Amino acid sequence: MVFDSFSIAWSTMLWLAFGLALIMGAVVQKTNFCTMGAISDWVNMGDHGRIRAWMFAIAVALLGVTIFETQGLITPDLAMPPYRSGTLIWAENMLGGFIFGIGMTYGSGCGNKTLIRLGAGNIKSIIVFLGIGGISYFMVSSLPGTDETLFSLLFNDWIRPLAISLDSGAQDFGTLLAGPENAAAGRLWVGLLLASALLIFIFKSADFRSNSDNILGGLVVGLAVVGLWYVTSNIQLSYESDFEGTATTTLREHLDPMTSQWDMSEDLHQDWVGPKPSRNSGSPMSFSFINPLGQTLGYLFTGMQKIKIVLGVAIVFGVILGSFLMSLWKRSFRFEWFASVISLNMLLVAS
Repeated sequence: MVFDSFSIAWSTMLWLAFGLALIMGAVVQKTNFCTMGAISDWVNMGDHGRIRAWMFAIAVALLGVTIFETQGLITPDLAMPPYRSGTLIWAENMLGGFIFGIGMTYGSGCGNKTLIRLGAGNIKSIIVFLGIGGISYFMVSSLPGTDETLFSLLFNDWIRPLAISLDSGAQDFGTLLAGPENAAAGRLWVGLLLASALLIFIFKSADFRSNSDNILGGLVVGLAVVGLWYVTSNIQLSYESDFEGTATTTLREHLDPMTSQWDMSEDLHQDWVGPKPSRNSGSPMSFSFINPLGQTLGYLFTGMQKIKIVLGVAIVFGVILGSFLMSLWKRSFRFEWFASVISLNMLLVAS
């Protein structure tokens, strides 16, 4: 997908992300796909249906990303944050996962489920939205009146020194098992083997095979993940260069201060008003929901500036609208509020 206008390229990426998020939101609402619910069903009732749906989504996404990367159709190496960085921030990952698990339990779901509930009329989810979004926003943005973020203030000095620098230069299994020279082949075989093992385990269950909602939920979520990787990896700009003639560049390269053509071709930006987005905003990525909640809160509370409309904002609004439309179609939309002060307190703790 090559464009000769930055505004059109940027808008296309946002609209495609919004469309994928809308589809995913609708299907998640219909099928009740939920990480927290899957774990709860497994632990409390011994029901493995939704945990298999969750694994199915992982298998589809893993298989799709593995094959697409092999064909050069997606570029996870350019993702921000850099998932394959040679610095393993194990302590941050473990602490973050632990806190996230507690919050997910008290909040009755993860960030995605919060948006699904909100779209279906659950006003209580606004509390969780504000809590997650506010913390997420200030983890990467300066606190009012300071140049400190929450991360730099509370965590950086003691947790970042615990990170491990890997000799391999990357932390993915393909690099670790096959070495940097054979990383691509290693990733291919590891991806195919893991995805195959998951699919065999998942479809071994007759109950899962007979549940169309679990199959649909896992399939669509997995495909949406691959779809957004593809979209964000393949939006490119074409411009006239004094040195190369007609050239093309990715959005990430274009927004990088070291390689940007932002000031070299006015035609690319004739419809754009205001400062350019950050390089990270144009990097290949797929679905996440914590940082997007923060980005959306920043967009809403800073006057809904055009510069704040990034992928995360498109994802959040897409999921909410998809859930809303599906709940109307199912006639399940209804406003919900707190049944007691205790439930309010639980959501405040979760946030």
